[in-house]
Amino acid sequence: MSDFKLLIDGKMVAGDQTMPVLNPATEEVLAQCPRASKDQLNAAVAAAKAAFPAWSATPIEERRRLVTKMADVIEANTNELARLLTSEQGKPLADATGEVMGMAGFFRYLSSLDLPMRVIEDSGDRRVEAYRRPLGVIGAIIPWNYPLLILSFKLPSALLAGNTLVVKPAPTTPLSTLKFAELVKDILPKGVLNVIADANDLGDLMTKHPDIRKISFTGSTATGQKVMANAAATLKRITLELGGNDASIVLDDVDPKKVAPGIFEGAFQNSGQVCLAIKRLYVHESVYDEICNELVAIAKNTVVDDGSKQGTKLGPLQNKMQYEKVKGFLEDARKNGNVIAGGSAMDRPGYFIEPTIVRDIKEGSRLVDEEQFGPVLPVIKYSDNEDVIRRANATNYGLGASVWSSDTARAHKIASRIEAGTVWINKHLDMAPHIPFGGAKQSGIGTEFAEEGLAEFTQLQIINEART
Repeated sequence: MSDFKLLIDGKMVAGDQTMPVLNPATEEVLAQCPRASKDQLNAAVAAAKAAFPAWSATPIEERRRLVTKMADVIEANTNELARLLTSEQGKPLADATGEVMGMAGFFRYLSSLDLPMRVIEDSGDRRVEAYRRPLGVIGAIIPWNYPLLILSFKLPSALLAGNTLVVKPAPTTPLSTLKFAELVKDILPKGVLNVIADANDLGDLMTKHPDIRKISFTGSTATGQKVMANAAATLKRITLELGGNDASIVLDDVDPKKVAPGIFEGAFQNSGQVCLAIKRLYVHESVYDEICNELVAIAKNTVVDDGSKQGTKLGPLQNKMQYEKVKGFLEDARKNGNVIAGGSAMDRPGYFIEPTIVRDIKEGSRLVDEEQFGPVLPVIKYSDNEDVIRRANATNYGLGASVWSSDTARAHKIASRIEAGTVWINKHLDMAPHIPFGGAKQSGIGTEFAEEGLAEFTQLQIINEART
């Protein structure tokens, strides 16, 4: 495994400390990773602050060219980044390759957007113009489930808008982000992009730092609440993409064989470690048994193994903490429901859990009421549409949801009443850079992707000129 370094002020530098990064499929040390100190965080912020005046004054066409060039570099190094991602995150190599390609696609699309001046009024009395100005230094905090893809949700828009960046990946998946930094470091002027790594000890300092003007954070709702509280002291701008307990509603007119594969994929992709995954599956009583049987058949034929092995469909949980948490949900499932597929941790090294289907379970159990973030799906029976809408909405979360039906008009009526930022019909987890994305309720604040996401990295300025 190659030597990894931090990117601070245009230079790859050793961390003041080091920390081990494990392969979750083997529990063995994959590499020693540089770990930034408080002084190195301050140096990264200072470098970003010093680089901001020149970068913000650089024409947007030139910023676009450089961000697009980063997409070229990502694509040219797809195989190396994907293999490293599988080694530290655990996902199958095909999925890791798709993540790297998706990262390049987000860079390419988001860098194509523009921030034109808009004339609000041009009359005999006045001319009013609206401009989108950059904010300054952005702190981007990235989770461990999609380290590279989620970085691409933030970095291209932040840079295109004229901001500079300090990026902090998760402590258990920093290597692919540090490798990316090494690959692109010479594209941008020094200090425009800085990448550090920590042991979960610098996030508090980042979110309180007086020279960081905005925090873009993806992670749990509990941590998001801390980010928001810390940001309040300096009135930092924040974008928070947080947890979800996504409900999926299956109506009585579906063909179980037809919809089951899409439902399974929506629940178990990335071993269920997706903020927007199906977390609660509500199925009408008339098709309940058939849906359960179809999901069991898929689960039992799903290959769970080391992500580097050909044919693997689901890899391990990413880290021991999450593994232990999901084992707690399995215990709850056995107590409060009927486990009809899986139900156990696998007897082998690594953080492997069988894809698990649980029927005859209700609200009031942890598996239904909380976000499991793992390969365990509760299947809940309902009989009345009004009742299931109420139950789907009876949560503090509101990230995503889906409705499955052979009658799309009927599904659309239900979808419009679900309290979530995104509701899909006859699919789940369909995302693209031109489609705005954000959570309702305690699933987040703000929007990512598209023009709406780009605007979040700017300050609106109005110039109001008198006409005499």
